Amino acid sequence: MQITKSIAALLILTIVGPLVRSQERTDKPQLARQVRTEFLHAWNGYKKYAWGHDDLKPLSKAYHDWYAQSLLMTPVDALDTMILMGLKDEAKHTREYIDKNLSFDKDIEVQNFEITIRLLGGLLSNYQLTGDQRLLVLAEDLGNRLLPVFDSPTGLPYRYVNLKTGKVRGNVTNPAEAGTLLIEFGTLSKLTHKPIFYDKAKRALVEIYKRRSPIGLVGTWINVETGAWTDTDSHISGAIDSYYEYLLKCWLLFGDEDCHRMWLDSIAAINKYLAQPMLHDLLYASGNIGTQVKEPELWYGHADMNTGKRTATIYGALDAFFPAVLALSGDLDRARRLQESSFKMWSLYGIEPEELNYDSMQIVSPGYPLRPEIVESAYYLYHYTRNPKYLRMGQTMFEDFVKYCRTGEGYAALKSVVTRDKADSMQSFLFAETFKYFYLLFAPPKTLDFDSVIFNTEAHPIRRK
Repeated sequence: MQITKSIAALLILTIVGPLVRSQERTDKPQLARQVRTEFLHAWNGYKKYAWGHDDLKPLSKAYHDWYAQSLLMTPVDALDTMILMGLKDEAKHTREYIDKNLSFDKDIEVQNFEITIRLLGGLLSNYQLTGDQRLLVLAEDLGNRLLPVFDSPTGLPYRYVNLKTGKVRGNVTNPAEAGTLLIEFGTLSKLTHKPIFYDKAKRALVEIYKRRSPIGLVGTWINVETGAWTDTDSHISGAIDSYYEYLLKCWLLFGDEDCHRMWLDSIAAINKYLAQPMLHDLLYASGNIGTQVKEPELWYGHADMNTGKRTATIYGALDAFFPAVLALSGDLDRARRLQESSFKMWSLYGIEPEELNYDSMQIVSPGYPLRPEIVESAYYLYHYTRNPKYLRMGQTMFEDFVKYCRTGEGYAALKSVVTRDKADSMQSFLFAETFKYFYLLFAPPKTLDFDSVIFNTEAHPIRRK
């Protein structure tokens, strides 16, 4: 039966929903002010109930520390966002508090990867933004305390280290935790003129690459003492994601041609074995309402690292960083198509789930921990294309984010995007990444010269020169 224009219009609005957006001009200044206001709402909740601790628990109005002693995760992660938002008094007060109260001389065992991207990255970025030498001193002290993780037979880092004793543990790691260190350690090396930081982190990156399969893929888990893979599942999601991100970014940040070569080899394998075009029975608007346009959706799934055989059609919130990386690499066509898929995932329930089966379009993992990656990709694509649809996409996501995650004293993760039940969690990356990328999407370009920085995976901007 032929579909009439009126029925087609209804189908488009019902099935595609937010994919078809109003063409009205987005009020960027107003949206930037709203993001800034919501940042302050969450920050004030943190200050009121969790000041001096790592995170706010927004439902119980209590605090959460990662370890036995606080490392000021939220203040360090939030500081550069405050600076970019022009919150001068808050930034000055926070910086002074960090200078006076943050110490790494603690007998606690920490996770190297998380401490590197959040604290080391945050301290270095904030040093570059403020010139506060005390932040660089803290960063160097932390870098020295983390160095023992690299003392394995392969050069791959152990996952955990005691900041006081240097004792390490965790001999099974993943490409992300082993390979997401060079931006931070390399920048520390550049600023302190100490090659050891660059050399150790680069070796870890290279050692993961050297153990790729004959078809060019890496697995999910690897033993740092033997170099043997313990899980051969390959994908672009958590546990691998930022390894690929850093191959590209470390070439751009440091001019490291080894990283460039490793990126080119890796992206060829990713696009060959992990990318998966899908044809779902949907109508897309093109020109006049009712026009039917078939363009295969682009997703990236899971495959065996040795054979390339598809093992799962799973894509999620963490995978949604990849359009940004593709855009940064110059592949705007794949970036655009994958961002459409990410936004479709978001639009199913008005906010994205942690994982989706993109073949059946069924949720695999329903939580939403306040992740930023899809917003990051919208920001990158808007920067490179100036297409206002990414502003509209960002506005939709911000409105949904506020609607479902805002609490009286902050923002709360969701246990389920289906039920919208909240969880008592507000991790520091909300300030470092989610609010920052929303703000930069709508703020004037002069707020931050995109082309003069490289963002680490926690969205801390590091100067390219």
